[in-house]
Amino acid sequence: MNENMKILVDADACPVVTIVELIAQKYQIPVILLCDTNHVLESSYSQVVTVGAGTDAVDFKLVSICKRGDIVVTQDYGVAAMILGKGAYGIHQSGKWYTNENIDQMLMERHLAKKSEKYKKTTASKRTCKKNGAG
Repeated sequence: MNENMKILVDADACPVVTIVELIAQKYQIPVILLCDTNHVLESSYSQVVTVGAGTDAVDFKLVSICKRGDIVVTQDYGVAAMILGKGAYGIHQSGKWYTNENIDQMLMERHLAKKSEKYKKTTASKRTCKKNGAG
């Protein structure tokens, strides 16, 4: 095990912080919990880093302090892709590991889901306009 390893947690609304801390304490691995100013976190074990509430501020901070060999807990596939590129290990809060072998597919599925969602909203809007005589 890398003696400089740490566990970084994208802790905004993360349901597994307590579990991460218990395991980290058992193996004496330092933990950094990152959250924005809209969340209040306290920990007797972990270092808590609070960043501004800007869009993706926590994500960018997490990626910037992440080092090769660290473990990152996040549900954000984009963050996972970036930390994998730095040589860190990524794990989803559900326990699924992000790897160089699966991250591309996960990002593509997310992209297609968002595209489908946008298409559904657009076609629903057009139907509403036609129904109301505006289209």
